[in-house]
Amino acid sequence: MALPPLNSPQWQSPWRAFAWGLRSITQTILTLVLFVTYLGIGALAHDTHFSLLWALCSTLFVWAGPAQIILITTLGSGATIVQSAIAVTVSAIRLFPMVVSVLPLMRTPTTKRRELFFAAHLTAVTLWVECHRFLPQVPRERRIAFVNGLGFGLVSVCLTANAVGYFLAANLTQTLGAAILLLTPLSFLFSTARNSRELADVVALALGILLYPLAAKINSGLDILVSGLVAGTIAYGAHWWREVRA
Repeated sequence: MALPPLNSPQWQSPWRAFAWGLRSITQTILTLVLFVTYLGIGALAHDTHFSLLWALCSTLFVWAGPAQIILITTLGSGATIVQSAIAVTVSAIRLFPMVVSVLPLMRTPTTKRRELFFAAHLTAVTLWVECHRFLPQVPRERRIAFVNGLGFGLVSVCLTANAVGYFLAANLTQTLGAAILLLTPLSFLFSTARNSRELADVVALALGILLYPLAAKINSGLDILVSGLVAGTIAYGAHWWREVRA
C-alpha cells in the first residue's frame, strides 16, 4: 500500500488521514511481531492469575511490552503496587527521548498541546520506528491524525493478541513463551538498523552492540542503559567533530 502524494486531495480530511494510518499497520512486520509478543504477555497474565480484563487494561493504559512484563512479574511475585509502579516508571523513562523526537515531527504553528496527548501516549518503540518511516510521506497538518490511526491500529492488534494468548496459555510451553517474547527486542534491533541512515546512527548502534557484553559483566542491572549511553555519547561526539571540521 503506497500512501497518496503529499499534495493529494485525499489528505484534506483528518478522518481520511486517520484511516491511512490505520491501514498502515499492514505495511510493517512489527505488527506481526507485536501480535506474537502480546500473545506471550496474555499467556503470562493468565499464568500469574490475573484476569483477562486486567491484562487488557494493562495494555491499554501502559502500552509498553517490557513495562507490562515488569508489572505482571513484580505484582505476581508479591511486590506492592507502589514498588511495581516505581519499577514500571523507571522502565518507561526510556520512552521519553522517543516522545521528544517524534512530537516535533507532528506539530504545526497552530497545534494545541491537548492534540498531542493521545499521540504522546501511543509513542512506544514500534510507533517511534514507524513514524520516522511514514511521516515524511504525510503532510504535516495531517500527521497527528495519521499517527493516531497508526497507534490505534497497533493497540487494537495487541488487545486482540492479549485475549488470544490468555485463552491459549495452557498450550504454550515456558520455552515457547520466552521465545515469543524475544521477538520484540530482535525486531526493534533490525528495524533500527534499517532506519539508520546517518553515520552517527550507525556508529551508535554498532557500538551499543559491541559494548553491551562488557556492560553486562558489571552486573548492575543497568547494562542496556550503560552501553546505550556510552555508545550514544561517542556517536554524538563523532558527529559533532565531523560537523566542526566540515
